[in-house]
Amino acid sequence: MSKAAQEREPRREAMIAGVRLTHPDKVLYPDQGITKIELADYYAAVAEHMLPHVAHRPITMVRCPTGQERKCFYQRHAGSGVPKQLSQVSVPGFDEPYLYIKDFAGLIALVQMGVLEIHPWGVTISHPDRPDRIIFDLDPAEELSFSAVVRAAHDVRERLAALGLVSFVKTTGGKGLHVVLPIEPAEWPAAKAFAKALSESMASTAPERYLTRISKAERSGRIFIDYLRNDPTSTAVGAYSTRSRKGAPVALPLDWEEVTATLDPSAFTVRTVPALIARRKADPWAVLLETKQQLPAIETIRS
Repeated sequence: MSKAAQEREPRREAMIAGVRLTHPDKVLYPDQGITKIELADYYAAVAEHMLPHVAHRPITMVRCPTGQERKCFYQRHAGSGVPKQLSQVSVPGFDEPYLYIKDFAGLIALVQMGVLEIHPWGVTISHPDRPDRIIFDLDPAEELSFSAVVRAAHDVRERLAALGLVSFVKTTGGKGLHVVLPIEPAEWPAAKAFAKALSESMASTAPERYLTRISKAERSGRIFIDYLRNDPTSTAVGAYSTRSRKGAPVALPLDWEEVTATLDPSAFTVRTVPALIARRKADPWAVLLETKQQLPAIETIRS
């Protein structure tokens, strides 16, 4: 075979971090031509920042073996074709153990499985029945501008700050934002009750802007504050995870100063985020790892 023919021949496999990546030239995002090996390269670029937020946590995977938005399915438990780089943890109250990753090799193993979305739980394997993060998922009506979501995120932040709590923010790879509250490990009912109380206080103060009911028929012109993410097995897309959506978007942690009316979440993709991270002077979520806060009494939340 000539050298030119060899260059045209698709590679059958590649080896990254000890993981055999089969069909590395398979296209996963057709519009951008992003391949399996390019996705692996993306995770190599963000692993240092991503792993502290997704490793050692049970995960729900969105697997898309044939590419973005094509025959995707969810997986939480071990099954056929699960690489050895994935581990399992038993969770009190559930019969089957759940999967988690430990390191960069685990990330690459997910790429090999065709995982295009990584959704970690709000718990770690060291206390799998006690959440250490609360998430406020801001999901706007279709017709709302993203600036309305930005305003809502700052509203959540200010309400938490009034309670003496520090919060963090990230894009979702979609049309919303997540406000993340790190806490000392708590009981699930307490975490959910706090998230519900704060969300309902926002909705009662500004019913024209917010609601806490999931009905899309009622959502017109408003933002749904989804506090239901704060339940066992309920998950939210992980920091730096890709999404199985057009454009190869990424859920990106941000500094609050970046969350302005001109913020465009569609600018954060597999191909743009590595360079963005390289330009940053600091990781906006580095402090999150050191932030552990006691939940205040629900009675302190005011409308």
